[in-house]
Amino acid sequence: MNQPVRRGPIAAFFVGLWDVMNFTRRLIVNFLFFGLLLFVVMIFVIAAGSGAIKPLSERTTLVLAPEGRLVEQYSADPAMRALARMTGDKGAQEVQLRDLLRAIDAAREDKHIERVMLRVDKLQPTGYASLREVADALARLRQSGKQIVAFGENLGQHQYLLAAQADEVYLDPMGGLILEGLGRYRQYYRQGLQEKLGVDVHVFKVGEYKSAVEPFILDAASPEAKEADLYWMNDVWQRYLADIAKARKLEAAQLAAGIDTLPEGLAAAGGDLARFALQQKLVDGLKTQEEVENLLAERGVADADAETGFRSIGLDGYLALLDSKRLPLDKRPQVAVVVAEGEITDGEQPAGRVGGVSTAALLREARDDDDVKAVVLRVDSPGGGVYASEQIRREVAALKEAGKPVVVSMGDLAASGGYWISMNADRIYADPSTITGSIGIFGMIPNVTRTLDRIGVHTDGVGTTRFAGAFDITRPMDPAVGSVIQSIIDKGYADFTGKVAAARNKPVEAIDEVARGRVWSGAQAQERGLVDELGGLQAALADAAKRARLGEAGKYRVRYVEKAPSPFAQFMAGLAGSRIGALLVKDSDIAQALLARAMPEAGAQLRFVEEAAKSPDGSPVKALAYCFCGF
Repeated sequence: MNQPVRRGPIAAFFVGLWDVMNFTRRLIVNFLFFGLLLFVVMIFVIAAGSGAIKPLSERTTLVLAPEGRLVEQYSADPAMRALARMTGDKGAQEVQLRDLLRAIDAAREDKHIERVMLRVDKLQPTGYASLREVADALARLRQSGKQIVAFGENLGQHQYLLAAQADEVYLDPMGGLILEGLGRYRQYYRQGLQEKLGVDVHVFKVGEYKSAVEPFILDAASPEAKEADLYWMNDVWQRYLADIAKARKLEAAQLAAGIDTLPEGLAAAGGDLARFALQQKLVDGLKTQEEVENLLAERGVADADAETGFRSIGLDGYLALLDSKRLPLDKRPQVAVVVAEGEITDGEQPAGRVGGVSTAALLREARDDDDVKAVVLRVDSPGGGVYASEQIRREVAALKEAGKPVVVSMGDLAASGGYWISMNADRIYADPSTITGSIGIFGMIPNVTRTLDRIGVHTDGVGTTRFAGAFDITRPMDPAVGSVIQSIIDKGYADFTGKVAAARNKPVEAIDEVARGRVWSGAQAQERGLVDELGGLQAALADAAKRARLGEAGKYRVRYVEKAPSPFAQFMAGLAGSRIGALLVKDSDIAQALLARAMPEAGAQLRFVEEAAKSPDGSPVKALAYCFCGF
């Protein structure tokens, strides 16, 4: 039996003193912790009260000034988005296409919205399919009798497609606007890799138009790549000119001539881009922002307390107002929308990426939900891994087998693997300017044997079979290994074209004629039977509802099936998005640092090729269905 340790009076004194100090330290820390917790809760409660939605006054101007990338789905959690807005991180800002369309369509019927001021300077370039959906919504708004006034300081041709839909377009006298056309140029690395570094790149593919690998094996684009790219780009560009001409009541040929004679025309305008744009009738006048705001104050209701000088509401505020009017319990049958945006890779992926497991799980959730009667798969993807694409395609097929119609709505890009996940839908919709097709497979393996030779490093060893270590990039590639890989690629292409033929009810030979890695515009794809209808998301939703016999719009609910943010993310977003939270973050460097550490991260966005090269499943060969297309 252990005897208790006896301490002398001096030792007992110091031990007791230490216990008292330790108790006091814990007590103070606990007081600080609970005090901070109470402080945060109080701020959140006050912020929630101060953030109450106020009713919209009559004769309000809706200011649409989207900033950042136009996306189908946010790639960051709510808290990180709120922090990006407060700290002014423009590079991280995103605008959901669905939100922008929802605001424009609601304003058309809103009696409190008198007109719209459009500012698109800070909207980053995106694909023309998405822009055309927004442009169509603005055109409908204008046709309803609501005035649209657009202002810009410097406008690119992507942004101008939206600005051109306004009744009046004003440009800052010191601003600029140039229409230049579409171009697609890439760097080619063959000489640098093979001759300078000694890296040999072995390529395996099917289809002379599958040009994604060309930069690694050529010094310039192949004739086939140039032919295919120019074919679909000319189609998209002519449509762009037609859209601008229609909105501005001009001739497309006049716009094209203005581009061809740009040096002479700009010289005649004294090098003044704003004046040149006015002469070309691309804008209606040259005004500063203050002059435009004064104009809107005169036409609307002046408000000295408003930042704009007139009674107005911004996009975020208007969306919050619309959200406050939603019914908490909506029992109408649903058309579910599942977004597939970004590269298609294996496993679970965050928003803004397509995961074979995660996206399939969302489709399965829609299949198991009795309230969901039909599904729209919104695709904006260049493709990716073949197996991950097949996982998603199988879920589309399972939805159809369960009796739930599936309609695909293609966004800016639905090529290669993006087409793979689309082909089994009951109906495929695409905008005429969507980029699709690229039905093909490729594989690429670098070899650094010559690189190592140059520095006197050599690889040697033994293996139990002729293929043991055969995929090691530090050893010369055996021709037999190349034959194995090409057989896998050939089989992948046969699977791809065979599945497309079965899904589209066409002979394999007919699919091969329009496949072979070739890219098409949405209009060209429809002509070749790869797309059923031309139209945007609303047309796809209406089709899905009709197939499920849900009746007219308003008799069913559209619900996006997405991975819900965690309660902590929602709490932090609510705090950071409030006025008090924004004030704390804006004025305190310490608060910014703490919030940045505390908020959940969306995960590192690794590039597709880097992830594919890792091959986490241990497979030495992985077929890819990816399209390096776009501009």
